Amino acid sequence: MTDPIATSAARLRASGFAPKIAVLLGTGWGPVAAAVQGAVDVAYTELPAFPTLRVGGHAGHVRLGRIGGRDVAVLAGRKHAYETGEADGMKGAIRTLAALGVQVLLQTNAAGSLDPAMRPGELMLITDHVNLVQRSPLFHEPGDDRFVDMSAAYDPALGAQAKAVAARLGIALHEGVYAWVMGPQFETPAEIRWLRQLGAQAVGMSTVPETIVARHAKMKVLALSMFTNMAAGMSAETLTHAHTMATAKTGTPNAVALLEALIPALEA
Repeated sequence: MTDPIATSAARLRASGFAPKIAVLLGTGWGPVAAAVQGAVDVAYTELPAFPTLRVGGHAGHVRLGRIGGRDVAVLAGRKHAYETGEADGMKGAIRTLAALGVQVLLQTNAAGSLDPAMRPGELMLITDHVNLVQRSPLFHEPGDDRFVDMSAAYDPALGAQAKAVAARLGIALHEGVYAWVMGPQFETPAEIRWLRQLGAQAVGMSTVPETIVARHAKMKVLALSMFTNMAAGMSAETLTHAHTMATAKTGTPNAVALLEALIPALEA
């Protein structure tokens, strides 16, 4: 039987690039892909280990090329747990990256802010997460290696490099804890008050399952959120996916500038 991960890795390897860094683009981060030079696009549909995407704003292809002279694989879109109820939608994709030789997964997402000092359009470095859903992409894994240490899920050294680059560019980069909720509905004001009591600064519907898979694959993880709204009950705005995508455009210039400067500077 053909191994979908090996087949997918071979297809990406045929591009001629050998990336050590992969970037997973969340809602609002799509324009980062335009920074890739010498780009070769491979559709998720050509990669048997990759998912089918059905959410607006997620293009569904891998773009291989260079940013700042460094080989990179940019994944334009992710499958969310709210689409199926399962947390393993990106497991095959991330394991393909590991088979390709990727050592660092740089994740991005759109998130709601739980902190009045962190405003829509601004960016946050994720320092830790809360898996409120309490589902794992490793549920069906055999053996003892499924018990992954998550005490440093987001690599502190990579985070320090991100903060240094942001400071050099004059881009405000907040830090905080990201709470993962299942969705697809947005949270209630009562849920947001609870999350704030738990110590979260951001809330969203992605990232955590991919981080778990990446750590299981021995990859280092760096993750960034772009705030697209204040969480429920913290403003008078009505929350919709269209609103999320529209607001994300205000943060795009800083997001693109940060990743263009950060990727060549990262030390795996």
